[in-house]
Amino acid sequence: MRREGSPWQGLGPVFVKELSDHISSVRMLVLEILIIVIACAVVYVAIDGIRQTTAEDPFILLKLFTTGGSSPLSLLVILGFLIPLMAIALGFDAVNGEHNGRTMSRILSQPIYRDALLAGKFLAGLATLAIALLCLWLLVVGLGIIFLGVPPGGEEVARSLVFLLITLAYAGTWLALAILLSIVFRSAATAVLVALGLWLFLSLIWPLMVPGFASLISPPDPRYVLFGLPTPATVEWEHMLRSISPNELFNGAAISLLAPDTRAIGTVYMSQLQGAIMGSPLPLSESLAIAWPQAVALIAGVIVLFVAGYVVFQRQEVRA
Repeated sequence: MRREGSPWQGLGPVFVKELSDHISSVRMLVLEILIIVIACAVVYVAIDGIRQTTAEDPFILLKLFTTGGSSPLSLLVILGFLIPLMAIALGFDAVNGEHNGRTMSRILSQPIYRDALLAGKFLAGLATLAIALLCLWLLVVGLGIIFLGVPPGGEEVARSLVFLLITLAYAGTWLALAILLSIVFRSAATAVLVALGLWLFLSLIWPLMVPGFASLISPPDPRYVLFGLPTPATVEWEHMLRSISPNELFNGAAISLLAPDTRAIGTVYMSQLQGAIMGSPLPLSESLAIAWPQAVALIAGVIVLFVAGYVVFQRQEVRA
C-alpha cells in the first residue's frame, strides 16, 4: 500500500510537544541544576588558578574549559562525563514509553507517519540539549568576563562556538543511541541499564583495554622495546581503537580547539614539529583541520545510530 502525503507531515506538532515535555520535566531540571552547580564550582576553582597566569595570554578565556585550578577535574572532563547522562535521560523511554502507555497506536492513527514521529522526538531531544549547552556556555563566558575582567577576543569566541557545536554532536551521539535502545527494548528499565552500561564501558573500561588489544594486533617491536620506545604500529592501533569511544573523539576534538598550541591528536611525528615554535598557537583554520576527523566521526555516529533506529522502528509491529 502506497502512503499519501509527505512522510514529515506532523513533524512540527511532535517536535513542539516533545520539546515542551523535556523542558518542563523534573528529571531534566534535576540534571541541568546538577551540571550547572558542578560547572560553576569547577569554573570558580579554575578562575582562581588562571588569575596567576599572565594577562598577555590571548586565549585566557579558553582556559576556563581546560583548567581545573587545584582540582584535577576541568570543565571539559565534567562535560565529557555528564553530557551522556543528559542525553540518555532524554532518550531512553522515547519510544518504549509510548508503547507502555498504549499511546503509540493513537498517535499513528493521526495523520502522522513514523518518520515524523521518530524525527520529531530526536530533534526535540537535540534542541533541549542545545538550549542547555548554550545556557551553560553563556554562563561560563559571563563568569569569565566578570571575574577575570578580560573581554574575549574574536578568535576565542569562534573557537568556543565551534567547541559548542562539537559538544552538541557528542550529545547527539548518545541521544541517538538511547533512542535506538528505546526502540529495541520495550522495557524502559532495560533500555536505560543497557545505555548506562555502554556509557560506562566506552568511557571508563574500554580505554583501559585498548593497550592490550593493540599489543595483540600489532606486537611491540623488540628493537623499539630495547631502547624503551613505543612501537609506532602499536601506537597507531591504540589510537584507532580508542577512537571507537565517543568520549575519546570528543576530548580529541575539544582539546585541539580549546588548546590552540595542540599540533596533533595521538601520535606526534617529528615532521609535524619541524619549523614549529613550541607553545605558539595555531591559526583557527589549522586547529579545525586537526579536529575535523573527530568531529566527522561524531556526526557519522549520530547518523548511523539514528538510521539504525529508523530501520528497526519501521519494521516494528504496533498493536492497540
